[in-house]
Amino acid sequence: MADKGRKSEQMRLDRFLAEMGYGTRTQVKDMVKKGRVRINAEAVKAADRKVNPETDLIEVDRSRVAYARMEYYMLNKPRGVVSATEDRKYPTVVGLIREALRKDLFPVGRLDIDTEGLLLITNDGELAHNLLSPKKHVDKVYLAHVSGGLPENAVRRFEEGIGLEDGTVTLPAKLKIQGAAGTEKELQEVLVTIREGKFHQIKRMFEALGCRVEYLKRMSMGPLVLDPVLEPGEYRPLTPEEETSIKDCGNRRNRV
Repeated sequence: MADKGRKSEQMRLDRFLAEMGYGTRTQVKDMVKKGRVRINAEAVKAADRKVNPETDLIEVDRSRVAYARMEYYMLNKPRGVVSATEDRKYPTVVGLIREALRKDLFPVGRLDIDTEGLLLITNDGELAHNLLSPKKHVDKVYLAHVSGGLPENAVRRFEEGIGLEDGTVTLPAKLKIQGAAGTEKELQEVLVTIREGKFHQIKRMFEALGCRVEYLKRMSMGPLVLDPVLEPGEYRPLTPEEETSIKDCGNRRNRV
């Protein structure tokens, strides 16, 4: 369905079918030549014909082609899966979204291969840029189990920004110590809130304190909170309310 107030847009038929996962443009052209594609019940003769996916009835082999201009999925990323669109060695988070209509989905930000939790999968590049920009001040909250014993000034050091091993100083962050991680007395459970996403940032922050992250899970990004019903590897489309809230979050600059 088109966004309210948005004009319908035309696009080339071969581009549309490629984006909807019906093959490369070359493969689509071959489908058209064989008479497998119809627009509004009429056979198509040219793969470069302009179509309006929101108003035209487009069929391949007499089956209607479903269309989505934008898709938004909440995924509970499991361990052992990489935050990428493709990878030769490991399964990818995009590959987990089996019901996706579009083939241009990507993860908003990255979680390490051994990190679990909330990941937004979409094809909305503008939203992704806004959510990941430190200037937008979008909070990301992580649950971590930490070994090594936190120093007494750990909370203050997070608030001041932590100097990493390469000399980089992080933006101010929040550390909330929850207590022992379950029955593991040597592990401490903490909540960490950051507004940026440097490489292995949370792990490196604790390493700077002489500690080690043994388990890490992202719980939220801005107003988007991981659905507790989703098991690792499970996903669902965002609700209309979630979609609106995450877009509003990306479009405004939060107060510090």
